[in-house]
Formats: sequence, C-alpha cells, structure tokens
Amino acid sequence: MGMIDSCIFVILGGTGDLMRRKLLPALFYLANNKLLPGKHAILGVARDPNLTDARFRRWARKILADAGLSARLGTRNWCDGCLHYQAVDETSAADYQALAARIASIEHGSGIHGNRVLYLALPPGAFSAAIESLAEAGLNRSQGWTRLVIEKPFGRDLASARRLNALVHKHFDEKQVYRIDHYLAKETVQNLLAFRFGNGLFESAWNRDHVKSVQITVAEELGIEGRAGYYEQTGALRDIVQNHLTQLLTLIAMEVPAALEADSIRFEKVKVLRSAAPIRHRDVVFGQYTRGRLNDRRVPGYRDEPGVAAISATETFVAMRLQIENWRWQGVPFYLRTGKRLPRRVTQIAIHFRSPPVALFPSIVGRASRIPARTNALVITLQPDEGFDLSFEVKTPGERFTLQTQRMTFRYAEAFGTLSAGYETLLLDVLQGDQTLFVHADETEAAWRLYTPLLRKRSPPRFYPAGSWGPAAADRLVQLSGDAWENGSPGAGQASSSANR
Repeated sequence: MGMIDSCIFVILGGTGDLMRRKLLPALFYLANNKLLPGKHAILGVARDPNLTDARFRRWARKILADAGLSARLGTRNWCDGCLHYQAVDETSAADYQALAARIASIEHGSGIHGNRVLYLALPPGAFSAAIESLAEAGLNRSQGWTRLVIEKPFGRDLASARRLNALVHKHFDEKQVYRIDHYLAKETVQNLLAFRFGNGLFESAWNRDHVKSVQITVAEELGIEGRAGYYEQTGALRDIVQNHLTQLLTLIAMEVPAALEADSIRFEKVKVLRSAAPIRHRDVVFGQYTRGRLNDRRVPGYRDEPGVAAISATETFVAMRLQIENWRWQGVPFYLRTGKRLPRRVTQIAIHFRSPPVALFPSIVGRASRIPARTNALVITLQPDEGFDLSFEVKTPGERFTLQTQRMTFRYAEAFGTLSAGYETLLLDVLQGDQTLFVHADETEAAWRLYTPLLRKRSPPRFYPAGSWGPAAADRLVQLSGDAWENGSPGAGQASSSANR
C-alpha cells in the first residue's frame, strides 16, 4: 500500500445494486488479501432511516455469504470491525452536516488520518445534488486527501456533460476526480496497451498501410432485465457506445504515449476522439429487438417488456462506421456495434489486415482461378473467453497451391487462471491515486461532441428478432469494405444471421 496507512470509503448509495453486486465483494476481497490500508472503514450512506449499523452489517454478511466468499478473515469480524451506516435524505443540508460529523467520528475512533474516498454509487440524476451537498458540508476537502468516484454515464449529451464537469470542477480539482468505466479494469482491456506497445511485431503493422478495417463489438444476450425506467431514458447509444465502445476505440487507435502514466495515456485517447470525423447519419443503424427465440426459449420483444411504451423508439442496437482522420488511420473504417438479445454475450475487437497486393494462390479448394485469399485477422476477445486469435493462411496438403485459414490461439484462463472482476483493480487505483484507468473530463466531452448530433436526429430503429445479430442494414455497413461481422467466431468472418428488414 505504500504510504497509505488509513482510509475511509464513504459510499453514497450504500445499499444499492452496485454496492451489493460489485463494491462490497471487491472491498472484502481486498481486505482479505491485505490490500487495503491497515486502518480502514466503510460508511454506507442511504435513505433508510430505520437501518442501523447492526442491521447494515447483517445485510452485508448475507451478501458476502450468498456470493460464496469464504476467507481467512471471517466476514463477521470484518463487517463488525469496519462497516458503518448513516441515513441521509439527499434534500436535507442538515443530514449532510450530520454525515460530515459521523465521518469525523469514525476517523477519530479508527485512527484514520483524513484520507477519504467519496463514491457516488447513485443514479446519474442524483450526481449534481450529491456533489453540491458534499461540498456545502465541507466534504470536498480534508486533512489528508479526498477523492471523488463517479460511475458512468457522465452526462446525457455534450451540454449536460459540460454542466456536470463544470459543477465537479467548482468543488473538486480534476486530480481528485475518478470517473469509472469498469471496462477499463478488465485485464484484457489493459493488455491492449501491452499488446500494442510491448510487441514490435504488431505495432509496426498498426496503421493504414496494413490494416483494412477494425470492428469493435459489445454483444449481450440479456434484455433490459426489469430496468425499463432507466433504459427508456438511455438507449444503447448512451448506455454502451458513448462509454464502453468508445474506450475500446481510443485504446486501439491511440498513438504511443510519452510514458505509461495517466496524463500521457489520457492525452492520447482524447486526441483520437478529436481526430474522428463527424459521423454521417447514413453510417449509423439503430435497431430494436422484437420477440424471438434465444437459447431455445421464447423471449419477449422490447416493447413487450414491463414499463416500456407500446410505441417506444428507444434503440437496443447500434452499429456505425466512423473514420479517424489522422496520419495513422486515414481511410481505415472503424465499425462499432452493440445490441441486446443477440445470440451470445461477447466483447470483441477484430483487426482485419490487408490482403497481399497480388493474389498468387486460389483460396477455394478445387478452383484454379486466382481468387484473393481471406485477409488475416487478429481477434481480441475481452469477454467471456478472454484471449487472442490470429488467423493466417496455410497451404493445404496435396499438390495444388490451395490455401486454408488456420489460427493461433491464446487464452488467459489457460495461462494465468481466473481473472479478477475488475472493481478490485479500480478501487486499488483510487487508493493509490492512479488515474490511468479513469476517464478525464476532456475525454467525456470529446466523446459526447462526436455522438450528440446522432441523438438530435435519430432515424427510427429497425426491428430485429431476439436471437439474431441485428438488422440486416448493419451487415451492409461492413460489406462496403468487403468484410462481414466476426460475430464471436474468431477469424471466421462469416456472414451474419440478421433480420431481413
């Protein structure tokens, strides 16, 4: 832990879904592995005035037990020793003053020297009021350090992102702010930097002279899972494209950073977004799933989901083509795609390389004509089967010079075992003051500057049945560069099974 000997985590939204699924298990894992400071406390903050420290600790123990977490450090001892609860009505200035007093009391009793993580595990609409109230109670500064953690989304469009950033900067320095996109905590995402800049073999070919096209896909089997209230106000563009897909885009397209540290890496990511050409409306396909079959069961359409309007035009699928207009990538199409109720859950980046300038070999067995061979492809799978696949051509046995595609495969699980869920890494980085895996204010605004015009004038979504790979119009996007979507089959590049509309 270096010089950090003590810290308190103040989690606003301390009984919510994020706390239950991610934060509490991650904090327990870190404590159990002695990765938290020796003196630490966790203060859950929520509305419930009837919840006490004792009840909060029982709730936490049950969550950890349900998650199957067993450890050398017993959950009861840990929960009783460091977990606390404070009821706060977000509209009450007096409650925030009481919160400040409670934090000071816990710090004094636990020997914590003013190092604070303020974690907003709240709905996006509550961010502004919480930030104002924390500052008015004097919680934006402390005797040690204070760090503010904000979950995505960071605004709904360019104007709201600017307002949120202005409010944050009114009360906190940018060095205090940690905007979380949990995709950046995935080992395979972080390894994109090592893969690119630690291997001369690939970086030397990472440009318009050798790369034909790039595909980035975040596909989900799930529907909206009872979150109609959130999703109707958000849609796939705001929910996935503006953050997760854009983060992957910047890591794939960025230039070599001056150093492997936060400011250098984030500077290069912003440069990518500022080099992106305005996206033409004809290069975007919006879709919405209808009822269909997925994993041998019938699933409802989006408009059939509870809480969704019968004539909802909210998109559950987006595919787009964009261009990065700089020296490295001029003329190379980047294809982004995300959707719900697709055939399988997969997050994947496919780099398609250019074919040799002369097609010497027939690519189809039994054909003597010189049909160009399939292009080489590097497929990086970020989830669920994390790894890399490199496809290449080999001569098939026999007298004829006929090529067949083979691939080399690397899987993280085989080499390193189970990977962490990611939040452990992010929480450690917050403690250590490392902002490398967090999004800068300039980056949020640059991303919204790119996508906001698409929100203002959206074409109606094209329907696709659940269990398909989306509208057929999405296939036509990539066909313009002579490609097909990878669809989770590394190096296969087979045509999609999409809807016919």
